[in-house]
Amino acid sequence: MLTYIFPPPPSLFVTAMTVISFTSSASLGLSELRGKHLHYSKFLNSGSKTSAAKKIKLSSRTGMLIAYNPAFLAGVASFLLYPQENIRILLLCLALTIHFFKRIFEVLFVHNYSGEMNLDVVLAISLSYFLSTTTVTYAQYLAQGFPEPSVDLKYLGCLLFLIGISGNFYHHYLLSKIRSKGDKDYKIPKGGLFGLVICPHYLFEIVGFVGISLISQTLYAFSFTIGSALYLIGRSRATRRWYLSKFDHFPKNVKALIPFVL
Repeated sequence: MLTYIFPPPPSLFVTAMTVISFTSSASLGLSELRGKHLHYSKFLNSGSKTSAAKKIKLSSRTGMLIAYNPAFLAGVASFLLYPQENIRILLLCLALTIHFFKRIFEVLFVHNYSGEMNLDVVLAISLSYFLSTTTVTYAQYLAQGFPEPSVDLKYLGCLLFLIGISGNFYHHYLLSKIRSKGDKDYKIPKGGLFGLVICPHYLFEIVGFVGISLISQTLYAFSFTIGSALYLIGRSRATRRWYLSKFDHFPKNVKALIPFVL
């Protein structure tokens, strides 16, 4: 393993976050497969309608801005908190900051929102992104005292990150164009890889996270990426089930996440 990753740093915080990040994301993915969803987007009102009615709600645009801004600010702050002489930590901080800047840009100028989000879900997502961003940069800072892995993957990681963020943005743009302003009805998305999978934006998000973990090459980064991938697998399969239940003419050959496979 040390051929590909830095030795785990002697930090109780990083060790605990490695376990928490993986198990929480993986369990959320399993919950999605079982039909117990995080209440946002098309799954806002899933589950008990009585308990959902008691929740504090925000507009989706406001909710997503709250979700992404702390992580973005953590990415910006990482340039000031950690010495940038090491090219790896510089690339990592840059990738994380670009990732969340892109998300905020999409919230403001790309996505066509029509719904609401529960405040508790917004805060949970925001805290998760913030802790993940701060932990991965801190773990990278601690790893600078160790010898570099013998297989250097950071430039391959940069390539995968750019592919992931570009593909994710493109498919978010396509999603934004399937409904006119004020239209709240869901439609089957088309274009790009939507003819093969229902959630290509999730697929490219995973590719981007893999890129970040290869830039970092720390145990925490890989655990976060694997946990996130498991969650997105569960969410994409739940989304495909939702489309199958809503649209009688939904093409059965369209997979959830990976073309021809999953």
